[in-house]
Amino acid sequence: MLRLRSDLFAVMNDVIDGRLDRTRLEWDTRPAVCVVLAAGGYPGPYEKHLPIVGLDELADWSDGAVFHAGTQHRNGQVVTNGGRVLGVTARGTDINAAVNAAYAAAARISWPGVHYRKDIGRRALQR
Repeated sequence: MLRLRSDLFAVMNDVIDGRLDRTRLEWDTRPAVCVVLAAGGYPGPYEKHLPIVGLDELADWSDGAVFHAGTQHRNGQVVTNGGRVLGVTARGTDINAAVNAAYAAAARISWPGVHYRKDIGRRALQR
C-alpha cells in the first residue's frame, strides 16, 4: 500500500461500481519493505494492553509508514492488542536502502516483549 500513488478511495469506489477494469493504478517505483513487530510470545499466548513507545517519533516519516494491526487506543495511549502489532514499512532507492530504513524505524518503537525477525528482505538482497 505504501507504493500506491493512486487515490485509494477512488480505487475502492471503482471496485464497488464494477469498473476496476477501467481504473489506472499508479505506483511508486521504489521498493518497499515491511517489518512486522509482534507481541512477546506470539504466535502463542501474549500479553495485551502494553504501552507502545516511539510512534510519535515516526509521525512525520516521509519515506515510510507504521501500519497498525494489533493495537488499541486506551486512556490516551496506543497499546498492544494482538499478536502482530505493527507493520513498519519503508521505501528506499533500492531494496537495501528500504531494508535498512525499515529496521532503523522498527528499532525506534518498543514495548515490553516486542520482537521481530531480523532477516526480512535479506533473500532479495542476495539475488
